[in-house]
Amino acid sequence: MRAKTALTAGALALTIAAGAGWAAQAAPEHAPTTKSAQTRVVDGYQIVALPNATVPNFQRRTVYCPPGKHVIGGGAEAQGNDAILVGSFPTPDGSGWIALGRQRAYSDVGISVYAICAN
Repeated sequence: MRAKTALTAGALALTIAAGAGWAAQAAPEHAPTTKSAQTRVVDGYQIVALPNATVPNFQRRTVYCPPGKHVIGGGAEAQGNDAILVGSFPTPDGSGWIALGRQRAYSDVGISVYAICAN
């Protein structure tokens, strides 16, 4: 029983010491610095949207960045009573964003697609 108590006390001491180390890492002098909005601007940042349209289940919808820009992110929304977003991913060449969805009880689904573009 003493060995078990000593082991438990040792584990507790280790946990407290580790917690103190984590707390020190979170101290203000170690906190990540934030930059002003002006220094975080991405050159040529633009969001391009393809508004909702009803398409057959699993049909891809693609929104493209303006010429000279590349996609750096994107997303999509499936709309409908039982809508499921099946896929949301960049085009293979990085020029836009693709999305597709489906509905279980219907043969079509509403899909909106968004691309975040930059130079």
